[in-house]
Amino acid sequence: MAVTTPALRRRTRPAALALTVLTALALAGCGSGAGADSGSGGKVKIGLITKTETNPFFVKMKQGAEKQAAADGATLMTAAGKFDGDNESQVTAIENMIAAGVKGILITPNDTKAIVPALERAKAKDILVIALDTPTDPQSGTDALFATDNLKAGQLIGAYAKAAMKGKPAKIATLDLAPGITVGKLRHDGFLQGYGIKEGDPSVVCSQDTQGDQAKGQTAMENCLQKAPDINLVYTINEPAALGAYNALKAKGRDKDTLIVSVDGGCTGVRAVKSGQIAATSQQYPLKMAQQGVDAVVQFAKNGKKASGYTDTGVTLITDKAETGVQSKGTAFGLANCWG
Repeated sequence: MAVTTPALRRRTRPAALALTVLTALALAGCGSGAGADSGSGGKVKIGLITKTETNPFFVKMKQGAEKQAAADGATLMTAAGKFDGDNESQVTAIENMIAAGVKGILITPNDTKAIVPALERAKAKDILVIALDTPTDPQSGTDALFATDNLKAGQLIGAYAKAAMKGKPAKIATLDLAPGITVGKLRHDGFLQGYGIKEGDPSVVCSQDTQGDQAKGQTAMENCLQKAPDINLVYTINEPAALGAYNALKAKGRDKDTLIVSVDGGCTGVRAVKSGQIAATSQQYPLKMAQQGVDAVVQFAKNGKKASGYTDTGVTLITDKAETGVQSKGTAFGLANCWG
């Protein structure tokens, strides 16, 4: 997430979900003999369910799915939660898509545990279910996962932060996502591993949840500065939280002597790296996740072979202040490959 809020933070009106699903259902039924798979002489129907509709990460994911569906001659149905964490709307969307005869469902789950029973019902109907960006808990809740290696994303910025601190004792704040969200835990754990410390290390002086939201990130950073005014390194779950942290640090005159590292690689985040607000970020690629997911469903419709396991869609450390021993690329590359 993007971790949204949790990858990170999009809100839609309740009517928007129904309209999106109903419109897609209507489109799916149009045309001559539209069927559930290519064998029936109609277009392959594919469902895409994102966490929300407004976050740039998921906007780009939807664009990628639409582009690939058009290229493959498939029909794409889309739906989303009304807000981050909205499991109920995603369950409804799954049920609607099953009823519409989709061949595959691509989903970024809002609740990685609670969504599993609905996905299992889809799998029981021989529908290929692929998680994008965020794995379910357990991961076996879907047939396959197409996502960033979020543990690696965290490890990259952790290793970078360790090198950039150049032996200076660290006072670390971790601005995390929310309890029970796999993406947040993987990134957090990866950061600690990359920095070479374990959970509970005394160098971590403050940890706060932000839901990946900028305003909540700022509040979390303000709280941490009250608790530990000498914080000099900040890990954030995503770039909105990072920018919130930067605003809080700047208000206290601490923006020049505090290192901020993050994850996502959205265009706003990469520009923040270029301007020096964020030292480095791990860039992920939602367009690629969606395109590969759509293609996997189309191939399943053609030959019956289901995608399985984990497909790594790539991650790149972006910074203009490279550190020895940590592979990275500059913001020119980041801006050429960003989203949002």
